[in-house]
Amino acid sequence: MSGPDHAAQARGAAHRARSWSRRFALQALYQWQLTAQDVGVIDAQFIADQDLSKADVGYFQELLHQIPARCQALDTALATCVDRPLAQLDPVERAILWIGAYELAYRAEVPYRVVINEAIELAKRFGAEQSHRFVNGVLDRLGKRLREGAGAR
Repeated sequence: MSGPDHAAQARGAAHRARSWSRRFALQALYQWQLTAQDVGVIDAQFIADQDLSKADVGYFQELLHQIPARCQALDTALATCVDRPLAQLDPVERAILWIGAYELAYRAEVPYRVVINEAIELAKRFGAEQSHRFVNGVLDRLGKRLREGAGAR
């Protein structure tokens, strides 16, 4: 197979692999918050214990290592979009917001709407009943600010 159909299938497969990467990164960042383990230990544990065959492992590892490394900057950016201290957020919601904020700030090639939609899906799957609405609102405000003038929508 070649041509546009093949290219579209490849983009779809890459998108699905990134979705799985975000899902595993959410779980790993949740573990990191609760246990304060070194991210290298968590990374090795996920590689050994999880079936990451559907995921883009490199992207999972980027999220797992870069989000804690940039946590202070991400928290500073998010704090302006949240109506309460970040420490009061549920650890699942906080991890989802970190992933979204990281992608908005450091992965300009990931479209604004993709970042938000992926975060909403994570919140629907792993968060509290209405957390997807909260995540949507926070990341929409942050995305407009971070990507202003860059065609945010």
